[in-house]
Amino acid sequence: MPAKFVTVDRDTALLLPPDMREWVPEDHLVHFILESVEPLDVRTARVNERGSGSDQYPPSLLLALLVYSYASGVFSSRQIERSTYDSVAVRVLCADTHPDHDTLCTFRRQNAALLAATFTQVLELAAHCGVLKVADITVAIDGTKILANASKHAATSYGRAGETMQQLDLAVAELLAKAAQADATPLQDGLTVPAEVARRKTRKAKLAQARAAIEARAYARAMAEQAQRAPDEPGPPPPAPPAPKEQINFTDPDSAIMKAGSGQHFEQCYNAQGALEVDSRLFVAARVSRAPNDKEQLPPTVAAIAAPIQSVAEVLIDSGFVSEAAVTAVETTATGSPKGVRVLAAVGRIRHGRTVADLEQRADPPPPPPSATFTARLAHRTAVRAGRERYKLRQQTIEPAFGVIKEVLGFRRFSLRGLAKVSLEWTLVTLAYNLKRLHTLGAALQRA
Repeated sequence: MPAKFVTVDRDTALLLPPDMREWVPEDHLVHFILESVEPLDVRTARVNERGSGSDQYPPSLLLALLVYSYASGVFSSRQIERSTYDSVAVRVLCADTHPDHDTLCTFRRQNAALLAATFTQVLELAAHCGVLKVADITVAIDGTKILANASKHAATSYGRAGETMQQLDLAVAELLAKAAQADATPLQDGLTVPAEVARRKTRKAKLAQARAAIEARAYARAMAEQAQRAPDEPGPPPPAPPAPKEQINFTDPDSAIMKAGSGQHFEQCYNAQGALEVDSRLFVAARVSRAPNDKEQLPPTVAAIAAPIQSVAEVLIDSGFVSEAAVTAVETTATGSPKGVRVLAAVGRIRHGRTVADLEQRADPPPPPPSATFTARLAHRTAVRAGRERYKLRQQTIEPAFGVIKEVLGFRRFSLRGLAKVSLEWTLVTLAYNLKRLHTLGAALQRA
């Protein structure tokens, strides 16, 4: 009996126009994102109010396209434009229209307010359908290094810039002296003394500008520290010059050299911060810092928790966030009154694996006396059994979320440059993660 094959006919035209929505399964992510974005308020989007020029793409379409693309691991505006032709799901989303990469890049760059508002509205929708709790929640906070859109080889330090400027001055003087000598050895073909002098002067001007930016940054940091001092506390001495190793990058000055890969090497990065609600595993806060470590990131990250969240009961952090000032700022007001927030943190290095002694049942240690140090009081919170069980939620929530963003979505490098633009892109990444997470949970979002 001869084999039977499905008839494949690419030449016969369709008798009736197809319904594009039937080209992808009903439970596809693109349908979920369209249904989620459609009811959102996009009035904060920047549009051409004059109505001049060509017709504009609706903000809701561009927003849904960006969110779906980031949730699918496509981040480049040119690749997103290409997907409007290549991807069936994207053709469905765009209704067979094709926004160009310049339109997408401009929309993404100019709509930080819209992305922040959308992040909040998605959390409100999640709360409305019962997925997200908004009162007395537990959040897990952590930071992860994301590569900047710049090479670490395009960076220079304050001390190295000064040394290079001196070398350039000597080279310019040598070139001018060479030009004054009648019997001087000529330069190689295509090189002239005036052009070489101009090139070195341009390089020196850029280095001088870089040193000025480092000095301005150091001065601003000193002024911020002085503003935090008590009125009766003696003021600090005049700001000292920046440290010789303090660096700036010519391509993205806001980025910084940071330890990456478990501290094994250094990269040009940003420090992306996130706070997850541990039950729904949704991001409730997302911000970016240029600080290479997390020592001062706890209070601003807690303060960045989005408006739908009414109150926070517990905050789970690792030892990198721990400082007495940071924990006190989260748990108490400026007058010393408790806020009702309890911080659970690892104090010191936690041993991996369990010994026989760890398996044996034992009573909780007694609470430390009031005179105990801050470290001893904080360590006791996770030394008791209830605290240990609550603290385990941190590594089960925030760390896997960062793993999904980096390994599943493939987001390891920012496309934009500058702290403000990088912050809006991180908001877009976490927004896409939240909608992908809600789709995975099968949440039936209701129209607001």
